[in-house]
Amino acid sequence: MKDIKETFDFDDILIVPRIKTSIQSRYKGITLPKQLPLFTAPMDTVVNLDNMHEFQKHGIGITLPRTVKYDDYLKWGDKIESNDIFISLGFEDLDLFYKKNFKEFDNGQHILIDVANGHMQRIVDYCREIKRLRPDIKIMVGNIANPNTYTWYAQNDCVDYIRVGIGNGGGCITTKQSGIGYPMASLIYEIKQIKNELEVNGYENLPAIVVDGGMKDYSDIIKSLALGADYVMIGSIFNKTLESCAPSYLWGIKLKPNLAKKLFMKGFPIKKYFRGMSTKAAQKAMGKTSFKTSEGVVRFRKVEHLLGGWVENFEHYLRNAMSYANAKTLEEFRGNNEICKISKNAYDRFNK
Repeated sequence: MKDIKETFDFDDILIVPRIKTSIQSRYKGITLPKQLPLFTAPMDTVVNLDNMHEFQKHGIGITLPRTVKYDDYLKWGDKIESNDIFISLGFEDLDLFYKKNFKEFDNGQHILIDVANGHMQRIVDYCREIKRLRPDIKIMVGNIANPNTYTWYAQNDCVDYIRVGIGNGGGCITTKQSGIGYPMASLIYEIKQIKNELEVNGYENLPAIVVDGGMKDYSDIIKSLALGADYVMIGSIFNKTLESCAPSYLWGIKLKPNLAKKLFMKGFPIKKYFRGMSTKAAQKAMGKTSFKTSEGVVRFRKVEHLLGGWVENFEHYLRNAMSYANAKTLEEFRGNNEICKISKNAYDRFNK
């Protein structure tokens, strides 16, 4: 056995302020892009064709779950505002589209090969063939939990985005049950270092780092960006917004969306149905007839916020962090910070 490696997670670190800063206002001195560095997780209790525009109008990227079929997406026609929407495909879907050489896909279509284990040679084989047939198609893959797997993908030059993180999401129990994983903060940090080294060695158009799973609050997302993530994918937090596509309930009674909103605004404890995409219920919704052992959970969770209010808060806290880091843009902030490791006592001190 190799030496055991010491790693860290979000609660183990803090972003150190710069010695001095030139930014005088977090609003006038800092510019955030209209398209935020956020994606919806491809979960059918977060996003679907009916509510994806709620996320789009707030600058959040869309990855549709595998319960949304490509034919249904195409039927949405003029309702689709952006081509930067990822359609999720499993291996069975890919095999079907291969037979037609992906001819039915729109120019520049974005796809997510949505499988649990992103370390498989099979994925690279698929990606290389897709790029040969349709180099215009943008590909996201994942998930990976070994920093060096990023190098492997980069050297094969066949993907545009890589989801990193296994077992961290609120709907996933893979790490808990199988013991496979890698602490997310260390994973981001090490992959960013690898990406920087590859750039120095002449690699171009390297895959974007998409952190996927386990964001508990605003600071986890901000720390992900500070460590070098290009994007952060969010499921649980977005599920707890009133606008998520999950059914709403009050005291066990299913509500229509308009009634749910009225009651939520009056302070009633509205709950949302939430499930991981490897649960048997989700497998059935994807059209499967034989089911694998579930690596996900099913829960009912209290609605905590409206999507617009959450985004407003996120932008405020991100600007605040950037002002301390003397970063006027996300590019200046991303992966360009001093990070310190802290003790549990230090964490407990501010974790009110």
